[in-house]
Amino acid sequence: MIIDCHGHYTSEPQSFLDFRKQQIAAHTNSSNAPALPNIGDDEIRSKLEPAQLKFQRERGTDVTIFSPRASGMGHHVGDAKLSEAWTRICNDMIHRIVNLYPKNFIGVCQLPQSPGVRPENCLPELERCVQELGFVGCNLNPDPSGGYWKEPPFTDKWWYPIYEKMVELEVPAMVHVTATCNPALHTTGSHYINGDTTAFMQFLTSDLFKDFPTLKFVIPHGGGAVPYHWGRYRGIAQDLKRPPLTELLLNNVYFDTCVYHQPGIDCLTKVIPSDNILFASEMVGAVKGIDPETGHYFDDTRRYIDQSTILSRDDRKKIFETNALKVYPRLAKQMRKQGIAASA
Repeated sequence: MIIDCHGHYTSEPQSFLDFRKQQIAAHTNSSNAPALPNIGDDEIRSKLEPAQLKFQRERGTDVTIFSPRASGMGHHVGDAKLSEAWTRICNDMIHRIVNLYPKNFIGVCQLPQSPGVRPENCLPELERCVQELGFVGCNLNPDPSGGYWKEPPFTDKWWYPIYEKMVELEVPAMVHVTATCNPALHTTGSHYINGDTTAFMQFLTSDLFKDFPTLKFVIPHGGGAVPYHWGRYRGIAQDLKRPPLTELLLNNVYFDTCVYHQPGIDCLTKVIPSDNILFASEMVGAVKGIDPETGHYFDDTRRYIDQSTILSRDDRKKIFETNALKVYPRLAKQMRKQGIAASA
């Protein structure tokens, strides 16, 4: 079985996108919030079928752990009340998609984060999504300010209430920023990678996982700059008298395969142990086109795993399936509930 741990709902109906613009405009103008349009099942299917579902079939992946559009979370837009309303709408839409396609998607939630607002405000929505909607994880944004990094680091006790709830519910978080409002940054080309790399460095310099030994994070986009600079981070840890990285972080921190060329995947899989890599594609996401050097889609990441000369058959099994089941403790049960058969 091939489990894609990183999928976003990027094929929304136009009416859903228009509603979001109207919602923001109403908030900006202090007018009444618009009503969510009546979006029919056929309208949802008409957008999903030629996008995520088509690529699932063509690329031979089985199930996608699916969350709202990351760049659309918009934590820096409006205030906590707006974020809460929008988050609930987005998570309900993911739940609706899972019900329409229970053998293709498993839900993961966004959280109603807002700059300067303590993470406790996220706990009710996380509980609702996990306990009522059957979601198996969450996306957690280390920078709700949208590129200005105003929050305490992930390792500050400011964040501990949400970590306590994650441990209680047995759900991991994917480290994922939203769109940036800082004009110096490009959302998917720099801000996403900055978020991944910054979170890793925060973990390296802290004792967070002594306080939360079962807490788990997935750092997406291949870990940002981390695998390429693994020697730098090993050296920094050594200079700071920290334990080796394998001991310090690799029981709690994992990396996905959203890396869009063979040399990048080869670097990731050579540097990071196969026990700490989860298959992911992020499709349809940051890069949608075909690579003229290969003739294949950039985000067809299964192809890079299949063509690797570094990975053994057992390594591929871990990356494609068993690591996801380990990192997402609720996943196997939810798959059985939705009628998704695991491989033998």
